[in-house]
Amino acid sequence: MSLLKRWFGGATAPSPSSNQKKTQSAVSSKNPKAKSSNKRGSSKSESPSKQTAAKKREPQGTPEVLAPLGEDFRVLDLPETLNRAIQTLGFQSCTPVQKAVLPHSLDGEDIIAQAQTGTGKTAAFLISMITFHIENPEQRARGAGVPFGLIIAPTRELVMQIASDAEALTRFTDLRVMAVVGGIDYEKQKKQLTSPVDIVVATPGRLLDFCRSDVLRLSQVEMLVIDEADRMLNMGFIPDVKAIIQRTPKKERRQTQLFSATFSEDIKRLAARWTLDPVRIEIEPEKIATDTVIQKLYLTAEEDKFKVLCNLIESEELDKVIVFVNRRDATRKLEDRLFRQGYATGLLTGEVTQKKRVRTLDEFKSGEIKVLVATDVAGRGIHVDNITHVVNFNLPEDPEDYVHRIGRTGRAGADGTSVSLICENDAFMLGSIETMLGEPLVFEHPPEHLLVDLNAPTRGSRKQDLITPTGETKHGKRPGRPPTHRRR
Repeated sequence: MSLLKRWFGGATAPSPSSNQKKTQSAVSSKNPKAKSSNKRGSSKSESPSKQTAAKKREPQGTPEVLAPLGEDFRVLDLPETLNRAIQTLGFQSCTPVQKAVLPHSLDGEDIIAQAQTGTGKTAAFLISMITFHIENPEQRARGAGVPFGLIIAPTRELVMQIASDAEALTRFTDLRVMAVVGGIDYEKQKKQLTSPVDIVVATPGRLLDFCRSDVLRLSQVEMLVIDEADRMLNMGFIPDVKAIIQRTPKKERRQTQLFSATFSEDIKRLAARWTLDPVRIEIEPEKIATDTVIQKLYLTAEEDKFKVLCNLIESEELDKVIVFVNRRDATRKLEDRLFRQGYATGLLTGEVTQKKRVRTLDEFKSGEIKVLVATDVAGRGIHVDNITHVVNFNLPEDPEDYVHRIGRTGRAGADGTSVSLICENDAFMLGSIETMLGEPLVFEHPPEHLLVDLNAPTRGSRKQDLITPTGETKHGKRPGRPPTHRRR
């Protein structure tokens, strides 16, 4: 299931109040190119060529029976092709961040919004970007590699997810969306950019490479989105982001939307530099940790962690679990130990190539991989259904990462369990996590059955079922493993 399918609640969107909304003339003077988008008519502005292209992309076969469009979207007066995509996806109600953002972003105003991952912010900026394109046909004459919309995100997984959601929302239009990320063949992406592209979703490094080689030109960017700005700050991407924004039109001639889970002083300064008279929106989650996730914390000696983890997987008969580790080298070692213990495993870290990461995630989603061992690169931007358990092999140093980790389970109303294995080193992080959660964490000693020796006879059958005489899993070669890994 796409992230899109978890975006919408059940409330009706309130009309924006007069003290929240700027006047039409103020918006038009700020962004002259947004004038036609401020006229909230929709499908009438679509050119015949646009309507023809959209018709060509409609699925063939039996016509779909679509649910009525929800009141939240009717009051926004969106283009018909976008409304149809929303109906096809089954959306009826907006989330709080969408209700707050869309009335302003659709009128061309700059936005700085504080919202957590999973609140529906991606839909908010995609809907306004797609609407602008449909309602401004005169802005479509651009050359190859010259997008009108640019979305910058910190991780490859998040970029791929946003691009996938954009494809779903543009299915009845002729909009061309492209993801630009590192780890994928440079020449292949360069060749794709020799054709026209409307929306580029990118990580900063690869995007800047293409800009410097003049493959991508950002001089006609009308709409700029900076997603998870705090994460990019923490990962050291801000210098690249600054260099990218310098290549776009001045802030007076583009619409800028900046989203961040937190508003530190650094983020506020960057927002002031990149936006013009922005509308500030703050969406606080109802609870930091979702009610659908049971949090268990086991006091465990460092040398017993692996034993407890294996027994947990075995005793609970877990079919889809993510194990988070803080460091890349420790992640590799743990994944290797789990594989040799007989589990179908996958590895997800920043040093794994994009092609292997995509394959690993696909195999995890399909159930071919049962245990995914990952660093916090998987904490944001990855959305896999039916993950029953998340295990913190180490507690993260950043308390926000704890929230993002446990948020990989208990999604879409399903129940989930988070298990944290706490040794002496992890205990130092407990205080900051409790402060963020706003409640104390209750820890206990592991149950006796999780401390059983791994060589007990009860484990033999499962191990033999999973491992063949050649050392491969019953699913084939080890997923995500470099070919030379086993020859050492």
